[in-house]
Amino acid sequence: MGKTTSILNPVSNLTDSIQNKLGTGLVQCSELDRFYFIFINKCNLFVREGQFIQQNIEKWKIYQYEPTTDPDEMAQRFTELVNDLGYSKTFYPQSKVTEYLNKLASGIYLGIYKNKKEESSRIIRFWKSELPLVVRKYHRELLYSLIIFFLFAIMAAFSASHDQHFVRGVLGDGYVEMTEENIAKGDPFGVYKTQDALSMFLWIAVHNIQVSFFIFVTGIFACLGTVWLLFTNAVMLGSFQYYFFAKGLGWKSVLVIWIHGTLEISSFIIAGGAGILLGKSLLFPGTFKRLPSLKRGARDGVKLMIGLVPVFIVAAFLEGFVTRYSGMPIWLSLLILICSLIFIIWYFIIYPVRLSRKLVVPELIKS
Repeated sequence: MGKTTSILNPVSNLTDSIQNKLGTGLVQCSELDRFYFIFINKCNLFVREGQFIQQNIEKWKIYQYEPTTDPDEMAQRFTELVNDLGYSKTFYPQSKVTEYLNKLASGIYLGIYKNKKEESSRIIRFWKSELPLVVRKYHRELLYSLIIFFLFAIMAAFSASHDQHFVRGVLGDGYVEMTEENIAKGDPFGVYKTQDALSMFLWIAVHNIQVSFFIFVTGIFACLGTVWLLFTNAVMLGSFQYYFFAKGLGWKSVLVIWIHGTLEISSFIIAGGAGILLGKSLLFPGTFKRLPSLKRGARDGVKLMIGLVPVFIVAAFLEGFVTRYSGMPIWLSLLILICSLIFIIWYFIIYPVRLSRKLVVPELIKS
């Protein structure tokens, strides 16, 4: 049988020849030789990456689509993924597979982190790490909800400024007439004194929690239910706020109403973000199958809603027991309002970002 020659032999021979030249330094390579040398190495790198993916892709799919709750299995998977990630970062640092492995390993690490035995209770871990990480994960959806809400509120205020009947159409004749009577009596915010503090607190807390969960659940209808409820609440807020500004009581209303409104409105917006993520998980499952994606979105959405319950309770307490004292000093009103705003910005924006930066897998590899 005659000698067979592979089509790769000339390339291999050329590579060996160039490497010998470069290694010995006795022969100066031409620019063409250098080009071929770089090209061949790039090709070899590409082939190795393809082989690396082909050898491990089935394992990675199992880790992604078949999660486990067994601690030993999770530890084994995490160790293998860290090894794969370390190899990928060494040879293919700019590749998509490196980014994919980083996300996959991060998910398993967070699962281990949640199941790790700690001195603190499960409840403390939820508020300290689990909920903030979920919030950070869906900052974009929360931003969408914020934009939608305030866009509709501004539109409502604009409409009210051009149509004197708009406010009555939104808030109702009964509410407007009652407020005008209170203004005539010199107590424009007397509506907050029509009921005893405890009953008002309980009713408002239950009502707002129910509305927020409704905003979240209706997100499953392609986000349309959530957007509609954000629209109705935003229109009421915009009309309500414009009404007091038109009466010359705008800044006074801010100092009184936003004592509880800062927490309350912020929570409705966050509930809207939870509804958007629920609808998005169904419409755009990404690398997940549709049903697992929906379950994942629903689970994370429920965590957000559980996190809002105490916020609504505090807002209802302020509305029932504090807002009724509309004649309180301006400094005290501003103190409550600013503290509420700082809490929302810190816990739902700043703290989640800082926490997520501490839990980056590459830092684990370095250690």
